[in-house]
Amino acid sequence: MPTPTPEVTLQPVTRANYEAVCDLPLSEAQKPMLASNTWSLLEAAYNPGYQVRAIHAGAELVGFMMWVPVTAQRASIWRFMIALPHQGRGLGSLALQAAIREIAADPVVREVEICYHPENEGSRRLYARHGFVEQGLDEEGEDMLAVLPLPLPLPLPLTSPLAR
Repeated sequence: MPTPTPEVTLQPVTRANYEAVCDLPLSEAQKPMLASNTWSLLEAAYNPGYQVRAIHAGAELVGFMMWVPVTAQRASIWRFMIALPHQGRGLGSLALQAAIREIAADPVVREVEICYHPENEGSRRLYARHGFVEQGLDEEGEDMLAVLPLPLPLPLPLTSPLAR
């Protein structure tokens, strides 16, 4: 019987867990495609609005994510990784869903973008499954840019004065 997938949550990166976040391993082939978690935490410390999250499966730290405001209406996921021992279990998909929900909770944000190495087929398939649409290479011509339009927030229900 397969092991059930634990609940995946995004939690703050804190003084208690930042070293473990920095030590999350990748394969040698993945390292050139991703900025280090250490560098990402340093960037976030000096840039207001950058959001960092530790990805947990149950109580276990399994990954890291960072997103930043590009404009008032667009957020960009700059970092997203699942540690090597936890890859291939669907945790990345669940973490991406959790991040999209958290980003979409801001009623002003209308789009989420993400960039990835054009040769990273796993990322391409993952983001496409979640509705991201490739826009072509980024401004530097190095990474593929994909955008997810967010649905408009539901309007507040109107209350009739007769309902009182």
